Amino acid sequence: MDVAPYDRDVLRRLADEWAEAADDDAHAEAASSWQRLNDLQPARAMVWINEMPWHEMDVNGELTLRCEEPFCREQERIMRQTLYQWRHLPGDMVLHPRYDLPHVIHDTGLGIDEDVDIAITDATSAVVSRRFHVQIERPEDVDKIQAPVVTVDREASAARESALAGAIGDILPVALRGAPGFWFAPWDELIRWWGVSEAMTDLVDRPELVHAAMNRLTDAYLARLDQYEALNLLSRNDDNTRIGSGGYGYTAELPATGFDAAHPRPRDLWGSATAQIFSDVSPRMHLEFALQYERRWLDRWGLTYYGCCEPLHLKLGILQTVPNLRKVSMSPWANLESAVAQVGGRYVLSCKPNPAIFCRDDWHPGRARAEIEAILDQTQGCAVELIMKDISTVRYQPQRLWEWAQIAREAATAHAR
Repeated sequence: MDVAPYDRDVLRRLADEWAEAADDDAHAEAASSWQRLNDLQPARAMVWINEMPWHEMDVNGELTLRCEEPFCREQERIMRQTLYQWRHLPGDMVLHPRYDLPHVIHDTGLGIDEDVDIAITDATSAVVSRRFHVQIERPEDVDKIQAPVVTVDREASAARESALAGAIGDILPVALRGAPGFWFAPWDELIRWWGVSEAMTDLVDRPELVHAAMNRLTDAYLARLDQYEALNLLSRNDDNTRIGSGGYGYTAELPATGFDAAHPRPRDLWGSATAQIFSDVSPRMHLEFALQYERRWLDRWGLTYYGCCEPLHLKLGILQTVPNLRKVSMSPWANLESAVAQVGGRYVLSCKPNPAIFCRDDWHPGRARAEIEAILDQTQGCAVELIMKDISTVRYQPQRLWEWAQIAREAATAHAR
């Protein structure tokens, strides 16, 4: 691979900006604070923003891509978005003085792709509505779920690394990186093949079919994980890697005893799981049809994160059976008072303020501050991270999100424990 001169110039300018930004002392301070939080030591609430409507965020061409070759354009996109976040809405963002480039990995998939009708309301947005066509209806349909085959193209990986390092490596070191953990959400997959109402009904009407599908799907995920480990494609995530649906993974408790830097194992990393479609499923059924299978996955990792959009204050009793659980998602629909009463300081509460505040006709900073302070007041004395995510729109006014980030950081500092 060769990087054309024009693309090289674009990437070098961005690499210069990245290296300069990463030299800020604030990164080391934030990394230390994230570690204290994740180790359940006294720390202020940490703030991080993710899952933004990037198509609405451009200001003065900051996100406009200029490279021509697709590989370069993808690296440019990552660089521009990272630098944009650091300039405008950093929260407690941490930027390392290096550029991680993933290996070229191929995966044959799980045997089924969603068959779906899509409704689009904004042609520039990746957020769409879906109606799923049922593909699992009979016991024999479970056999459609297949264990994936994972391969790595090391020659292509090395070529990409060499090309990018040749363009920017003297400014920003380039390093090949494996998979820093996985998002284990088997129910997110299953409902795409089964249908939402159909799957929920079959929890009662055909539980044996649901168990067969979950068992087979969990086996497939574990087979994938085993291949990643055997191919040495895992990478540590106790750093500025997003963990589950929350914030960074800094911790003194990873990697595990016996760690070999040349061959990371699942137990050296954070793992995660969620069954967010089970929001209105009872704890007993959640345990039977989700958590007992998720435990097979979670048991492989050193520390774990659970949850996403489901109101998990209702499920903390069963979640406490996960021995390596460290962080629990508290969605906008969670009862924080109930959660605090049940778990106190035993877990990091990954609190998710409601992103609907950005959808209104008018932006109300005072309302945003009140919502954040209410969360911090209810969780006083607990380990807390404030994660703003699932932001479908800012009404093409990115300054709303910039201001929210500043408000959240100010409130977290004022409520420091």
